[in-house]
Amino acid sequence: MILLQCASVYLTRPKFSIESRKLPDFFLSPNSFLRSSIFKSKPSSKASFKRSCTQNEDAHEASIQGFSVLAGDIPWDRGSIWSTMAFYMFCLHIPLSFGGLSVVAAILHEPLLDPQTEAISLLIAQILELIATLLLLQWTAKPRYKFLNLFRANKLSRERNWLLASVLGFGFLFLLVFLTSILADRLIGPKAVNNPIVKEILLSSDISKAACVAVYCIVTPLLEETVYRGFLLTSISSTMKWQKAVFVSSVIFSAAHFSGENFLQLSIIGCVLGCSYCWTGNLSSSIVIHSLYNALTLMLTLLS
Repeated sequence: MILLQCASVYLTRPKFSIESRKLPDFFLSPNSFLRSSIFKSKPSSKASFKRSCTQNEDAHEASIQGFSVLAGDIPWDRGSIWSTMAFYMFCLHIPLSFGGLSVVAAILHEPLLDPQTEAISLLIAQILELIATLLLLQWTAKPRYKFLNLFRANKLSRERNWLLASVLGFGFLFLLVFLTSILADRLIGPKAVNNPIVKEILLSSDISKAACVAVYCIVTPLLEETVYRGFLLTSISSTMKWQKAVFVSSVIFSAAHFSGENFLQLSIIGCVLGCSYCWTGNLSSSIVIHSLYNALTLMLTLLS
């Protein structure tokens, strides 16, 4: 009997209370500790990831905006930008660039000007347009600004080599125009490289040749870069991102030539000139690129 009682006591499973069998929380399941640590760290991980992405985006945005060194404080009132541009376009550019030769022909009572007279008249008209444009931009500028500062490098642009930018910009422009010309020839058909009127002027006499070179390589680049880069691009880049400002000014620059067949190439030229000006902050770079491109065009016209 005693043996049976002892055996029953020995075989009886010990009774534990619920409290005694309750394990700590992190032993409830094999992955509970991992899950708890992950869930606890998840918000901080998300926050750090967002901060990292924000910092990367800010750095990327700063690097993009750092391409342009154009100042946000412009010499002209933002409200008068487009009215000044419209006045230049309709009161100076169209009458002198497109109507100047007709006025000279009417004054001389000649239905058709000879090449030398045409070249000299074109040079005079472009010089008058340049002088009138400079006076217009000086008159519309804020009183405390000196207009000549537009042609001087600012503090940031002094750190960038505008001459190197001119060389690289001209090479890049030549490559783009060459590729677009090949594409246009395949899509539309071959087009004559030379302008017969310009070629006739170049071959007419030394005076007409010198006048033509002065117009296309000196006066016109100085005039157009002052208007479309120095004034227009500088002004609108203070109200929008520089990439959009370059595009808008390039489209207007192309449209001002009233040449539908050359619209795309002129827009590309405007974009290259605008990017060069934004990066250097110096009109000299875009003027040099413009002059070199026009000189190349004249040379191809003369040799073709």
